[in-house]
Amino acid sequence: MERPTRLFDLWGVPFDGASTLGWPGSRYAPERVRKALGWLLMRTKDELIYSSDTGGLHRFGADLLRDRGDASVGAHDLIASLDACAAAVASSLGDGRVPIVIGGDDSLLYACLKGFHDSHQGSVGILHFDAHLDLMDENHQQERFSQSSGMRRALELPRVSASHSIQFLRQAGLEQLPATEFHRLGTEGAVERILARLEGCDHVFWAFDIDVVDPSAAPGAGAHEPGGLTSRQVLDAARLLAGHCQGFSIVEVNPLMDHHDMTSTLAANLAFNFVVFGQEAAG
Repeated sequence: MERPTRLFDLWGVPFDGASTLGWPGSRYAPERVRKALGWLLMRTKDELIYSSDTGGLHRFGADLLRDRGDASVGAHDLIASLDACAAAVASSLGDGRVPIVIGGDDSLLYACLKGFHDSHQGSVGILHFDAHLDLMDENHQQERFSQSSGMRRALELPRVSASHSIQFLRQAGLEQLPATEFHRLGTEGAVERILARLEGCDHVFWAFDIDVVDPSAAPGAGAHEPGGLTSRQVLDAARLLAGHCQGFSIVEVNPLMDHHDMTSTLAANLAFNFVVFGQEAAG
């Protein structure tokens, strides 16, 4: 029996007021990523869309992806902006749709998980693709809510399960999968390990910081860490993991640091793969 098609909402959250480290500028990402995504969506005809990855046509119904515009953030109000992002995520889930958030800086990790957590019963797992831990508690420069503490704050939510969460740099009961290990395992081996970690969790949110990708493929990031994942690896991961996740965010795309929109285009392709290959939930 064919599973029902999942529907998706796209939200922009143009906030980078918590970019106290690295480079600010991610507030401009939603506009640039939407433009790049528009090129991909021109491949739609008769509710089918072409994927250059598979070389084939895939279902793409008229209501599959709904653009909800931008969350109502305030450039100088961190807490109000986090609340607006959480409300956007909750709004989509309340409509029975899967939220996709384009940030914005990585303080939004907590906001996305807050909206996701409060909209679900049962355990919540976090699939965290990031070159950094984001487990800082607080300090004078960044305080409690920052681009360095999103994972720490998210793990404090009552039903977030560290034992069903995995990130890419072992503290707080978290499993870690460094880029070096991802390269050694290959994408399919890494995905197999990820899914084993997520097994048994009721709901999974995928938080993706673009700096997990090597700067050669994603120069427009808030911070650079050489030796990261390749664009091929993360696009394949999106194809293989999308059906297992009920929410997705892409943060720290920085058009001010980008080169010919390379990073915005990669982010758009990640969102595209998440929708096209995630419209049928994994069994």
